[in-house]
Amino acid sequence: MERPDPGGLQEVERVLVTEKSWRPCPKARRRLRGCLEWVKKQLFRVGEDWYFLFFLGVLMATISFMMDFLVSRLYQAHQWLYQEIGDILVLKYLSWTMYPMALAAFSSGFSQSITPHSGGSGIGELKTILTGVVLEDYLAIHNFGAKVVGLTCTLACGSTLFLGKVGPFVHLSAMAAAYLGKMRTSVTGEYENKFKQNEMLVAAQAVGVATVFGAPISGVLFSIEVMSSHFAVRDYWRGFFAATCGAFMFRLLTVFSSEQETIVAVFKSDFKLDFPFDLLETFFFLILGAICGLVGCAYLFCQRWMMVAVKENWLTAKLLATDKPIYTVLAVLLLASITFPPGLGQLMASRLTMKEYLTSLFDNRTWGALVPNSSWVGDPPGGLWQEWFHPSATIFGTLAFFLVMKFWMLILATTLPLPAGYFMPIFIYGAAIGRLLGETVAFLFPRGLHTGGTPRPILPAGYALAGAAAFSGSVTHAVSTALLVCEATGHLGHVLPTVLAVLVANAITQKHQPSFYDGPIIVKKLPYLPPIRSRHMASYQVVVEEFMERQVVALAKGDGFEEVLVALDASADAEYPVLESTGPPMLVGTISRTQLVAFLQSHKHPQAPPEEKLATTGTLGDNCTIEPIMLQLSPWTSLHQAHHLFELLKLQRIFVTRFGELVGAVSRVELRRAIEELTNPK
Repeated sequence: MERPDPGGLQEVERVLVTEKSWRPCPKARRRLRGCLEWVKKQLFRVGEDWYFLFFLGVLMATISFMMDFLVSRLYQAHQWLYQEIGDILVLKYLSWTMYPMALAAFSSGFSQSITPHSGGSGIGELKTILTGVVLEDYLAIHNFGAKVVGLTCTLACGSTLFLGKVGPFVHLSAMAAAYLGKMRTSVTGEYENKFKQNEMLVAAQAVGVATVFGAPISGVLFSIEVMSSHFAVRDYWRGFFAATCGAFMFRLLTVFSSEQETIVAVFKSDFKLDFPFDLLETFFFLILGAICGLVGCAYLFCQRWMMVAVKENWLTAKLLATDKPIYTVLAVLLLASITFPPGLGQLMASRLTMKEYLTSLFDNRTWGALVPNSSWVGDPPGGLWQEWFHPSATIFGTLAFFLVMKFWMLILATTLPLPAGYFMPIFIYGAAIGRLLGETVAFLFPRGLHTGGTPRPILPAGYALAGAAAFSGSVTHAVSTALLVCEATGHLGHVLPTVLAVLVANAITQKHQPSFYDGPIIVKKLPYLPPIRSRHMASYQVVVEEFMERQVVALAKGDGFEEVLVALDASADAEYPVLESTGPPMLVGTISRTQLVAFLQSHKHPQAPPEEKLATTGTLGDNCTIEPIMLQLSPWTSLHQAHHLFELLKLQRIFVTRFGELVGAVSRVELRRAIEELTNPK
């Protein structure tokens, strides 16, 4: 029997002592670890979702407030530079144009250098992700940083670019939710569940809207309408809880920073509540809805055409492919030159910020009645409306000129490759439409529509409120914008005519044009299923047998090495159907490509040298796990039913069987092609 070497024992003891010297007080550490486990157990007794949703809302509210604070400081610096230069027109022009050009170029160059997925609003890509499609890097944390910095610079350009932050903030909330979901799995030690990820993303949509407008209820409803084709009721409370935490924290920070004395609406209005509108005015609100619907159709068509034209034009396509900052600088130079205050900008109130635009358009006074009495030179308290007044043009002229110019300027701005939102601009544009109609009605009926009794003057601000909701709702195919304007302004007196205007505008736009957020999906050709818009289409008469893929690579349970190798070479599918080896080709299940690769690695090729120590025999049925088929289609299933199943269950591919025998398969590609052929028959 061998005796242990004393020297070796001393070496082992020395190593153990060294290891223990780095971890002192083992008993105290065990007690501390036990206490932490007990605290974790008690905290998560009510459910860990509450904590992560609360943190998501507070985090995004803080980022939104800090971004607004920094943007306001940058914009004030631009205004200070513009005023301190003096009356030298050339220098004023250079200061007005060079400042936003530098910020926009940095926004485009910085964000695109980190990731090419940071441009735009990100809503189209997020809608595609929520259908079950995996888009790499769109929810990555480095994209989060690029979008925050780029969006801050974009917003600092002010009304020159006329862009907002709603869409990017929804994307930022989704990225934060995805990262928090990974933290949640590491804290709880649970397996990363795709359903949990989807629940966090659904809540993040509402947080993105709520932390911009401070409107949690309409934020949840807007996210459901815009982002989801089907919504699980179990996610309802998550969205409301996270959105409420975000909106409350966002407004609370304004109180802490002394911007407000208490929590109030973002665009606080002073509407009169004793008699907000006459019953006969409902007719004009319906006309406003129709106008917003028609203008929305024209805007959506032109915006989508512009996106395609920019990609097909050789010059702009080359700039967008290689020199995005140069394209951005050229476009911003054009926009800034037009909005130059001593030039055409004086007819467009170009010195106002995005928030001041809405504040002025929601002014409770009638501008047409104030213009003859405006004898002051400077701006009186609350006199933002004077930015819309010009001696050589009436209020109607400046509003009309604003609408005409901003129509194509906003379309051009949507092609810029930088992080930006497009909801706030169309919100303001709709408010301008409503303000113009309201001022016209007030001019035609100065004593109101009610001829007898006490005069009831028309309130043009109510029309601006309805116009903002109607136009933004028609462009985004959402009805919840009617509630959004009420939450954002704190005024509910015009909620019924606003809803009527939104419904009329949506009825017109949804019939003729896809949503604003569906347009980039169409142009970019993202793997998103287009909706079947009308039941009058023959979606019930078209069956799966007419458009399914008939050549499907399948394997049998008794197949071996050679058959598996041929199948992997013939197709790059993620999973393969498995059939019975004997008798009719009955579908018994599926097997993943990963398992097939592992099967090849563990088995010997028939022509391999004999010295390889691998299994020489074996079949799929003996060595692999075959997943059972949970869902399959019949050849006589209608296109409408298949589309509904793909949207509801977020399917990527499904097999078609006739009496159990495999006859084909349907993926999103075939389904999309069938819907397009049905919509645009050749």
